[in-house]
Amino acid sequence: GAAAAPRHDWSRGEVEEIYHAPLLELVYRAAGEHRRHHDPRQVQKCTLLSIKTGGCLEDCGYCSQSAKYSAATGTKAQPLMQTDEVLAAAREAKAAGSTRFCMGAAWRGPSQVGPRQFARVLQMVKEIRGLGLEVCTTLGMLDAAQARQLREAGLTAYNHNLDTSKEHYEKIISTRTYEDRLETLRHVREAGLSVCCGGILGLGETHADRVALLHTLATQPEHPESVPVNGLVPVEGTPLAEEGLQGPSALEMVRYIAAARVLMPRSVIRLSAGRLELSVSDQAFCFLAGANSIFTGDKLLTTPNNEASEDDMMFKELGLEGRPAFVPYAAGGPSSAEEHAPEGPAREAASA
Repeated sequence: GAAAAPRHDWSRGEVEEIYHAPLLELVYRAAGEHRRHHDPRQVQKCTLLSIKTGGCLEDCGYCSQSAKYSAATGTKAQPLMQTDEVLAAAREAKAAGSTRFCMGAAWRGPSQVGPRQFARVLQMVKEIRGLGLEVCTTLGMLDAAQARQLREAGLTAYNHNLDTSKEHYEKIISTRTYEDRLETLRHVREAGLSVCCGGILGLGETHADRVALLHTLATQPEHPESVPVNGLVPVEGTPLAEEGLQGPSALEMVRYIAAARVLMPRSVIRLSAGRLELSVSDQAFCFLAGANSIFTGDKLLTTPNNEASEDDMMFKELGLEGRPAFVPYAAGGPSSAEEHAPEGPAREAASA
């Protein structure tokens, strides 16, 4: 039957209780929620490309792209890629079975680089959307006008992660505040764009921090269309790697995914960075717990990623299939809901 509408009024205590439930009970509950709201065999393949690498003014302690750590990490600042190079990468991703193409720029935000570069990104969005792919960008902080321009260019969703709890955030990043992040999310939502927002496990946070992050996500005015779950990939030369931090265990990822699935039943949970550390069995457990998207391609921005051939074998072994582009998203804003899917042949192909 019709499932009840998702709740937005979870208390911190309720989130804590769900998160700390016995793991197998939690996964069983999450798997039930997952089946009520999603086709459990469908896992979307997304491809993430760094269209502007390095030279970032922010000081996120986990990130190899910060200008502050470039001497230690060896990441050189590169110019924004040309539109045709990015389109070639998008065509390749589509040919490999990806249905969402995400572009990341190591900017504080478009305001930092001026209108010409932002105009180039808007052009990329239009042209990639024209290939029949969903398009997502992560470009740092946006103002209301920039969010509207992305919406008009045909963007499907905007990614802006909260990373961790408000309490732990200032230990990781000093160049902007948690409130700055929430404000960008507000601009994105108000422009009618879907929000893609999640966090990173393994930043030295406690379980209470993970609970707080889940609570913040699950009490947003609308649940994010997509919730990326990242495991820290320690990059040599970054402060967190120097502190000796390691990514989370597979079962920590499973627990977090299952809790996110129970709290945000309609959102797509995207198994993102750190997947390289997970065996096929670990990933199967993540899919059972409610993850229904992976990032494919040889790199995730600047860190290595799983081989396409291994992913194809895993899909076959687990009986999974890709999610087509433009299947309406049950969570998020109008930009990824049904009425904004392409008309005509592309629409028919998408629903075939």
